[in-house]
Amino acid sequence: MRTSRKLTVALDCPEDTWPHPDWPAPDDPYVGEVVPLVRAADVVILHRDEPSAAVRELSATAAPAIVISPCRDTEAIVEVFRAGAGYLVEGDYCTCMLSSAVVGATVGHTYLSPAACAALREGARRLPSGGEALERLRELLSPRERQIMELLSTGLGAQEIGLRLRLSEKTVRNNLSNIYAKLDARGSTDAVLRWLGAAPVIRT
Repeated sequence: MRTSRKLTVALDCPEDTWPHPDWPAPDDPYVGEVVPLVRAADVVILHRDEPSAAVRELSATAAPAIVISPCRDTEAIVEVFRAGAGYLVEGDYCTCMLSSAVVGATVGHTYLSPAACAALREGARRLPSGGEALERLRELLSPRERQIMELLSTGLGAQEIGLRLRLSEKTVRNNLSNIYAKLDARGSTDAVLRWLGAAPVIRT
């Protein structure tokens, strides 16, 4: 997905802790500049040791947000995700993924890095009978719908999922509507939380 202009990212980060001083690269197709949080921007990145601190700030952020943190705690990640922000675990992504997450945020996609997804799944397995309930929930979906949910859970939207699976965007959206109904999900965020086992399973 290409944007008509390069995006501006506002960064809020404790002094000298930002791990990507050379990002964005001059040839980055999506991100044009990184500015202090005091300036208006297309997307906000909050770099925090404690994700709970970021959650309190998200309500005051008008722009879409991404939280970057070393924390892999399931509850903390769910809290950030429910607040509508993407979550990248420090050291678990490259700058290309970071740029993709920024672009996704501008169109309402909440990106989770692989370690964040894994933390949610691990948390679900630790719940009493969580693994069995999650397996029953997943069995409600067809093999194609499971493929779509795996991609949706990483923050991809319908267009990107369609490209990966060689399906039309309309077909992906129809599948997503069926998935939301089967999972009793209110939308994509709710569906992803249920798929990863980080929300109560309603149907059995």
